[in-house]
Amino acid sequence: MDFIATILFLALVISSTKALDPCGPQPDDSDLLVIPIYGKCSPFNPPKPDSSFNTVMNMASKDPARVKYLSSLVAQKTTAVPIASGQQVLNIGNYIVRVKIGTPGQLMFMVLDTSNDVAWVPCSGCNGCSATTFSPNTSSTYGSLDCGLPQCAQVRGLSCPATGSAACSFNQSYGGDSSFSANLVRDSLGLANDIVPDFAFGCINVISGGSVPPQGLLGLGRGPMSLISQSGALYSGVFSYCLPSFKSYYFSGSLKLGPVGQPKNIRTTPLLKSPHRPSLYYVNLTGISVGRVQVPIAPEYLAFNPNTGAGTIIDSGTVVTRFVQPIYKAIRDEFVKHVKGPFTAIGVFDTCFDATAEAEAPLITLHFEALSMPLPMENSFLHTSAGSRACLAIAPVPNNVNAAMNVIANLQQQNHRILFDVINSRLGIAREACN
Repeated sequence: MDFIATILFLALVISSTKALDPCGPQPDDSDLLVIPIYGKCSPFNPPKPDSSFNTVMNMASKDPARVKYLSSLVAQKTTAVPIASGQQVLNIGNYIVRVKIGTPGQLMFMVLDTSNDVAWVPCSGCNGCSATTFSPNTSSTYGSLDCGLPQCAQVRGLSCPATGSAACSFNQSYGGDSSFSANLVRDSLGLANDIVPDFAFGCINVISGGSVPPQGLLGLGRGPMSLISQSGALYSGVFSYCLPSFKSYYFSGSLKLGPVGQPKNIRTTPLLKSPHRPSLYYVNLTGISVGRVQVPIAPEYLAFNPNTGAGTIIDSGTVVTRFVQPIYKAIRDEFVKHVKGPFTAIGVFDTCFDATAEAEAPLITLHFEALSMPLPMENSFLHTSAGSRACLAIAPVPNNVNAAMNVIANLQQQNHRILFDVINSRLGIAREACN
């Protein structure tokens, strides 16, 4: 009996260990799990073993290319299919989700991006891709799309002939030093317990450079080719996420798709839309406080202009929140009044100080129409690897970006539930610990 009891006990321990595996699939959960791209459960390794501060610094160093890309977005004319190829510059992804493509489903870890529309994955036979690719030949629901279909006209960087039938192909650059070419195709997309049939996405066949996300990108923008638009009534134009800290070791964030299970009493602010940059999520930023002081900001630096695309967006792909120079200077000038210097610059941050002075540092509050977002210390400051210096974790928009656009980035969104209700044009924000 003792032998049998021991065997039963070991079986229970093994079973419990498997059930508690934080990196394993969650079959009973309708939410998609979200992880930092260099987290423990990610299949991707960081460039080199390093501290969380240096990892964030490395990712934030790519922000200028990301902000420049966001500011360069303009509405695409869909009345005619362009003949010449074009390029779009994106940026390295910071968060990934586990999805399945095809029938039977093939597991892919795709970068999450709220400012991009078209999804894309590397396909088998791809030149320059990683070892993990999607295999169209093994999917019973796979199909190609040609240049004559309306979906093709929505893709940036098209390369289609003026006349005749051909595969809908496009070219894009990525990260400033990489590029890829792909064909627009369709197949089933598996998201947790849901299936989106005939989902259109790019099937990459050539990659040049090392910055393209190894297993693809999932676009959650507002354009007609995004997941939210293609899923139609399945998700009713509603999704939310909670982004874990970059220090989070295991899967702990979540992406909730559809109105079911969303927070009921979350405070919201209007979502604004610019025909100049229709894929982006604009909000009405009305002011910023440093401690109890609302800093003086000229209204024109906050104002939303639908025709030029000026204003404030919320974005999952930028690391550090960026303000146009006059707003950033006003925040910094007030902040340094309350903290003992001297102040130094480290990388993209120019307001770094002795960490012992952090206790007296005032917190930043972002004021939107109808709601305010106080930033806790973890969303306001970063610490060097030695822990001796703390930096105010915001930065100015790069000088080479010709756009009056502020970007609320993912470091400030971490451990908040961010709700996007596209149909009712509202954005919700609530504190939520997802580490």
